[in-house]
Amino acid sequence: MKNYTITVNGTAYDVTVEENGAGAAPAAAAPVKKAAPAAAPAPAAKAASAGAGSIRIEAGAAGKVFKIDASVGQAVKKGDAVVTIEAMKMEIPVVAPQDGTVASIEVAVGDACEAGGLLATLK
Repeated sequence: MKNYTITVNGTAYDVTVEENGAGAAPAAAAPVKKAAPAAAPAPAAKAASAGAGSIRIEAGAAGKVFKIDASVGQAVKKGDAVVTIEAMKMEIPVVAPQDGTVASIEVAVGDACEAGGLLATLK
């Protein structure tokens, strides 16, 4: 038997996995105890650029930065894609919440991002 801690949406679960040999009948499922939520590690903060804006654009899901759709200084309208992240083989555009100018891009293509992580700012 092996014990693992699995975190799903910020909630940690302790699970036990039993290996069955070939042809062995599976063991009855044992109830799984829900562990207290583990404190999420603080994401490594990148230094904000000098003219960073006050409007934060954050990742809606954990994933990997797939594409940077806007550049610093570019004017964007509400709903324009600023960054695209890839999660579970899907491309998810992260859009500007309002009209503005991109003040900073805080990630690079290939970076891992957490849900709620800062991707860019607008001013």
